[in-house]
Amino acid sequence: MKYVRICIQIIVLYAIYWMGAFIQGILNTSIPSSIIGMIILFFLLQTKVIKEKWLADGAQFLLTYLALLFVPATVGIIDYLSFFKGKGFVTVLLVLLSTFLVMMISGVVGGTLASKKTQDKNIGKEFGA
Repeated sequence: MKYVRICIQIIVLYAIYWMGAFIQGILNTSIPSSIIGMIILFFLLQTKVIKEKWLADGAQFLLTYLALLFVPATVGIIDYLSFFKGKGFVTVLLVLLSTFLVMMISGVVGGTLASKKTQDKNIGKEFGA
């Protein structure tokens, strides 16, 4: 039964992606359909039309195998080896640096928000809230 639930949740996630693809096709925008689908999913989650627990197992399953899903993209880079011959080292260095910066900034922001939430809870306990 658990696997059926995971499959249904993944189907719902793909349906939201396809809604984004449909909207992108109709509007003929340069925004990728996956981004439009994520915006739709965000809106549905924020308005509580879809509850997070309804999609949690399917999303966790996809996240578990996320690295495996990047293999085709990584292999696809082989088609562009000529691009990396000239300034490839600089490109790789920039990618590593930007990834490190994003990880660092995300960690600092996440830590700050988590500590603020903890402080707000502690203040509420002190004043009997």
